Amino acid sequence: MDMTREVTGAQSVDRALGLLAIVRRNAEAGIGLTELLAESGLNKPTARRLLLALMRAELVEQDTKSRRYHLGEEAFLMGALAATRHSLLEFTGESLRRISDKSEDSSFFSVRRQNHSVCLQREEGRFPIRTHVLQAGAHHPLGIGAGSMALLSDLADEEIEHIVAENEVAIAARFPNYTPQVIHEQVEATRTRGWSLNPGLVLPNSWAIGVVVRYPDGRTAGALSLSAIDSRMGPERQKTLAALLQGEASRLTSKLERLFARNRDGRAGKSTET
Repeated sequence: MDMTREVTGAQSVDRALGLLAIVRRNAEAGIGLTELLAESGLNKPTARRLLLALMRAELVEQDTKSRRYHLGEEAFLMGALAATRHSLLEFTGESLRRISDKSEDSSFFSVRRQNHSVCLQREEGRFPIRTHVLQAGAHHPLGIGAGSMALLSDLADEEIEHIVAENEVAIAARFPNYTPQVIHEQVEATRTRGWSLNPGLVLPNSWAIGVVVRYPDGRTAGALSLSAIDSRMGPERQKTLAALLQGEASRLTSKLERLFARNRDGRAGKSTET
């Protein structure tokens, strides 16, 4: 065994994880390359090489405008799956229970994963007739379903065009009601209303409503959605349910803001003495 290569490889892993930790500590505002170099002590070529590796793994992403580095989608999903006390999933779980308790219908929390949405949580409602179109762990192309459409509609037009084109073949095979024209029409309707509506396009009798959840800095955290049989989704009830989801989305953002504030205060109060 080449011990030198093994040590060098382990050192690269340690350095990459160190960079990831620095990005995590600056998750809200992101961090620029100059700051990363100063905090890590690495030279620019080494830092760039490790950052590119972290970006390929989607643990880190770079904002195209500010050029600052943020945690990537894979880092969020890893954290979500390892969620513990005070995590986003604990907060969303509380919201889903309130939504399903008040509406008696099933509710969901989903996040974006590249060109797809992933349902991370499902809460059953008490109403005896339930829809089973979405289960925890299910992946759908972005735009398919209410929560997924809310996530898609929150993106820039150029990115939406790219995603719709990338997913077109898969969507046509599995979800024939979702033509590119229908998807674009739903994006516009979602932006106009402030919430998405799936009028039985996945399963005929299963309707759903979705809204985006945001981090305190405005970035998209995920989407809350609620599904019910078509007879429980009349126009007036749609508005009532949308308001319920929007209220919980605002509540989640406020909770995250308090959590981030506590984390900032905790870091500021820590001693730097060794």
